[in-house]
Amino acid sequence: MATVNTCSTWLRIAVLYFVAAALLGILMGIVGDHTLFPVHAHLNLLGWVSMAIFGLIYRQYPELGTSKLAKTHFWLYNISLPFTMITLACLLKGNAALEPVVGICSLLLGAAIVLFALNIMLNLPRD
Repeated sequence: MATVNTCSTWLRIAVLYFVAAALLGILMGIVGDHTLFPVHAHLNLLGWVSMAIFGLIYRQYPELGTSKLAKTHFWLYNISLPFTMITLACLLKGNAALEPVVGICSLLLGAAIVLFALNIMLNLPRD
């Protein structure tokens, strides 16, 4: 039975982040306002690159994608990343009150990354 934590799911979501990052970069260039450069960079690294790597690892080692760690990683990452990017954008545009929210979202995203690392360390087959 297929799970949401499959290579194709991660890669499809990664491509959406790639498009979003590219469009944000183009928009910043058109309007000449690069305030959101950190969001653009994070969308590329945490959205496009990291998620594509997660997907490729899960393709190479499909048993990793079926663990409870992987399922929790998937949902925590895919919920916290957009909230982190949206709140970071609002913070960079001058809403200083969101700084604690950005911090909390970033901690949740960091926790998802730790879950991925634990999944690799605990469940990756030894060669």
